Amino acid sequence: MLERPDRMRPVGIGVVLALLALAAPAAAVPARRTAGGAVIRTWNNHVLDAVRLKSASDAVAARSYAMINVAMYDAVNGLTPASSRRTPALVPPGRGIGGDPVVAAAGAARDVLVSLYPDLAPRFDGQLAADLAGAADPDLAERGRLWGGHVAGEVVAARQDDGSAPTETLAGGTGPGVFPDPWKGTQFRQLRPFVISDPGAYVSDGPPSLASAEYAAAFNEVKQVGSKAVADPAADATFAIWRLGAGTSQPPGAWIQVAETVSEARSLPLADTARLFALESMALADTVAPTYSTKYLYHSWRPTTAVRQADPALNPATTPDASWTARAGSPGTSPEHFSGHSTFSAAGATVLAGFFCRDDIPFTMATDSAPGHQARTYPSFSAAAAEAGRSRVLGGLHFEFSNHSALIAGQGVGTEVLATSLLRMRGGTHNGDCP
Repeated sequence: MLERPDRMRPVGIGVVLALLALAAPAAAVPARRTAGGAVIRTWNNHVLDAVRLKSASDAVAARSYAMINVAMYDAVNGLTPASSRRTPALVPPGRGIGGDPVVAAAGAARDVLVSLYPDLAPRFDGQLAADLAGAADPDLAERGRLWGGHVAGEVVAARQDDGSAPTETLAGGTGPGVFPDPWKGTQFRQLRPFVISDPGAYVSDGPPSLASAEYAAAFNEVKQVGSKAVADPAADATFAIWRLGAGTSQPPGAWIQVAETVSEARSLPLADTARLFALESMALADTVAPTYSTKYLYHSWRPTTAVRQADPALNPATTPDASWTARAGSPGTSPEHFSGHSTFSAAGATVLAGFFCRDDIPFTMATDSAPGHQARTYPSFSAAAAEAGRSRVLGGLHFEFSNHSALIAGQGVGTEVLATSLLRMRGGTHNGDCP
């Protein structure tokens, strides 16, 4: 079992003294400053852009999204009246600090992002300056900035030794949060989750035997639907929409974008928006360990290798094709079983459905890799997740059994995050208006 993160780090003595110096009764914050969660979406757009600019991997991206959203949630939650406050993600509320929660969220986001992407600090500083300029009360803004900075420092410190320190450098740069080359790195098994108690609980039991009928069925399916030689415009479009490779927001980023779309359409207030993004991003980040642990536990071959090197003597229902090429154009860069796109998507969809107490909320969005940035409408979160997972089969990158088992694992991660995180401290459940 992997350790849970230290969720309740003590406040440093220097910060305590600073907070006590500002411990006057909290003044009311003007309604226009807390009416909506625009500040949460704005700063998520900044981290999405940072991931794109740095060509970060899916694992690096997911960690970045979680760190910034945990910081923003705890900054806002710490300034929420005790009667409606929820359990913290990591940092417990301070005492009597007051402050502007919008500025607190912005300050927390800025400091976390500078720690992760220091060369992009000027753009983060510019956004923070704009957020400070919009504050109605300078004193409350100062208090909010102090509190947000404290929360950010605690989040960064807590995740400093979380198992993500690099041993090899990816094309995303260097520094905290840059993961090792996935082919060489085995430390994903030691990656400390944000929420889930045991990533091993979501590791797959493994792919079917190469000699089995189940394997042969999946083999022959992907050989047909995932072949580059088979003309299928619909399959091409679906694969492209969810391709989300280097230079995009990555698969977890697509689900951050879904949360942006839906939260804005439903006009969620600030505290609810912060909670939604914290839950969503922690679930996305917590799929990384079981996904990559599974991959490197089994080291299964991708369909390209499987089709080209099929052995009819082992399984008469499989025949080789030495020239077969995946619709994706490449075989993939990590072991096949199971699909990371599928785990991320199921975790993201599960949290969104749980938060809103219903799955069938239609939304329209365009992913970073959608052809012509053309938007597509989905009738539900689960429908989008199912399409995202299926796209990997259509792209010739995964077998259906790996999509299916990954969807189940991602759903399990999302369910655990909802059941154990950011709970109401008084009455009811934490899932929106769910009974």
